[in-house]
Amino acid sequence: MASFHRFCVSSLLVPNNSPQISNAYRAPAVPSMPTTQKWSITEDLAFISNPSKQHNHQTGYRTFSDEFYVKREKKLKDVRRALREVEETPLEGLVMIDTLQRLGIDYHFQGEIGALLQKQQRKSKCDYPEHDLFEVSTRFRLLRQEGHNVPADVFNHFRDKKGRFKSELSRDIRGLMSLYEASQLSIQGEDILDQAADFSSQLLSGWATNPDHHQARLVRNALTHPYHKSLATFTARNFHYDCKGQNGWVNNLQELAKMDLTVVQSMHQKEVLQVSQWWKDRGLANELKLVRNQPLKWYMWPMAALTDPRFSEERVELTKPISFIYIIDDIFDVYGTLEELTLFTDAVNRWELTAVEQLPDYMKVCFKALYDITNEIAYKIYKKHGWNPIDSLRRMWASLCNAFLVEAKWFASGHLPKAEEYLKNGIISSGMHVVTVHMFFLLGGCFTDESVNLVDEHAGITSSIATILRLSDDLGSAKDEDQDGYDGSYVEYYLKDHKGSSVENAREEVIRMISDAWKRLNEECLSPNPFSATFRKGCLNIARMVPLMYSYDDNHNLPLLEEHMKAMLYDSSS
Repeated sequence: MASFHRFCVSSLLVPNNSPQISNAYRAPAVPSMPTTQKWSITEDLAFISNPSKQHNHQTGYRTFSDEFYVKREKKLKDVRRALREVEETPLEGLVMIDTLQRLGIDYHFQGEIGALLQKQQRKSKCDYPEHDLFEVSTRFRLLRQEGHNVPADVFNHFRDKKGRFKSELSRDIRGLMSLYEASQLSIQGEDILDQAADFSSQLLSGWATNPDHHQARLVRNALTHPYHKSLATFTARNFHYDCKGQNGWVNNLQELAKMDLTVVQSMHQKEVLQVSQWWKDRGLANELKLVRNQPLKWYMWPMAALTDPRFSEERVELTKPISFIYIIDDIFDVYGTLEELTLFTDAVNRWELTAVEQLPDYMKVCFKALYDITNEIAYKIYKKHGWNPIDSLRRMWASLCNAFLVEAKWFASGHLPKAEEYLKNGIISSGMHVVTVHMFFLLGGCFTDESVNLVDEHAGITSSIATILRLSDDLGSAKDEDQDGYDGSYVEYYLKDHKGSSVENAREEVIRMISDAWKRLNEECLSPNPFSATFRKGCLNIARMVPLMYSYDDNHNLPLLEEHMKAMLYDSSS
C-alpha cells in the first residue's frame, strides 16, 4: 500500500512476535521476509524504557550537570566569536559555515550564518575568485541551500571554448568534490550543472577507487552521500575535513558537536518514551491485534525531519498521524473486505462519528481514534497558533483513504494500471501529504491563505517529496522483485507499458525520474517562498531520509537505518 511504509516488511522492522503484514492490494505479494535480525527496534524500545536493564549500549536518558552547561555555553560563545573573526576572510567563512552544517550544530548560529551568507551573496554578484573552483562551488551551494537563487552561470569560467569543463580541473580533487556537491542543487533546465555532475563524478570515481590516495575516503563519502541529499545527522559521524581554521575554531566545533550529541540523544530518548506511552494509552494494539506495534519506527520520520531541539513537542505530535498512516494501511492490507473498505473510506470522507454505524467493530475503533487524535491535534494548533486546521487535516485523511481504495479496487478487479496512472495515485497513497500538512500546521509561523491553500494541494513541495519516496520505494522493491517477483511497483507497470524493455531500463528511468523530482524540490525551496525556512528544511529532511529507508542489503535488512538509529539514540562514539 502506502509507499511511506512499505519498508516495514524487512526483518529489521518486524518484531519477532508480530504477524507478517501482507501487501494484499499489490499483486502478486512478495513472500514474507525472514524474522531473524541482528537489531530489533522493539528491543531498543525496551532498553530505552528500562534504564536499569544491562546492555552494551548506553541506556536510559541522561541528566546534565551545571558544569556541563557552563562548558557548553562557553563553547557556543567561542564559536560565535570565531564566526565574527572570519567575516573578513570569505573562504574561511564558507568553510566554517559548511563545517557547522555538516556537524549538525548550525541551528545555534542561524543569525550569524545568515549575516555571513548575505555578505557572500553580495560578493557572488561582483567579485567571484574565478580561478578557485572550490570557493565558487562552495559559495554557490551554501547560498542555494539557504534559498538564494544564485545563477548557475558562475561556473562558465571553468569551461573551455567548446563548452566543456577544462581538463586542468581534473587534478583539483577538493574543487571537484565541491563542484559535485554544488551540482546536487540543480533545478530543471540547468544543463551546466548536469554537465558539472557528470564531469566531477566521473573524475572522482577514479580517485575514490585509488587505495593509495589519502582523500579516497572523503571522495567516496561525497559521491555516496552528497550533503544536500543526505541527513546531516547521518553524515556528521563520518565527516572529515582537511581545513585548518584560525584561532582553533575547528577543535571548538568538534567539541561542541560532541556535547550537542549527548543532549540531543537524551532528548530523543525522552520523546520516544512519550510516544511509546501515548501509544500504550491509546490501546489500539490490543483492539487491533494485527496492526504493527512499532512506535519507535513511526518516530523516525519526525526525528529526521525536525532536527532543531526546540521542536520536541512537534516531533511527538507528528508521530501520531504517522502512526495512523501505518494503522490504516494495515486495515486495507490485512483486515478489510472491499465492501468494508468502501464503507470506511466513506466514513472518513464524511468525518462524522455517526458515519461509523455500518462499520465492523475494528473499523469503528480505528475511525474513532483517528477522529479524536485529529481533533486533539487541531485544537492544540489552534490554541498555540490561532489557526484551526481541522478542515485541511480531515481532507488529507480522506484523500489518503480514497487513494488506498483505488488500489484496493485495482487488486480486486485484476486491473493493472498504466505506469503514469499508478504513480499519480501512488503519490497520494504514499501518505506524504498527511505528514507535510500536519508538519506545516504544527510548526506554526505566519499562516496566510496562500500558504494554507498551497499546502492543501497535492502539488509543489509535497508532490516532489512523495514522488521521490514512491519511486525510491519501488526501486528498492524492484531489487527484491528481481529475486521474488513483482509487487505492483512502478517498475512492473513500466515494463508492461514498454514491451521489450529490461528491468535495468526501467530502473534507469526511475532513477532519472527521482533526479527530476529532486530538481523540482530544489526549485520549490528557493526564495521568494510562501513557506517558512523551517518547513522547507523539514520537507527536505524527509526526502533525505528516504535513502536510509530503502537501502536494503542482500538479507533484506537496512544497515544504514540501523546505524542512524543507534547513533541518534544511544551510541556514545563520535
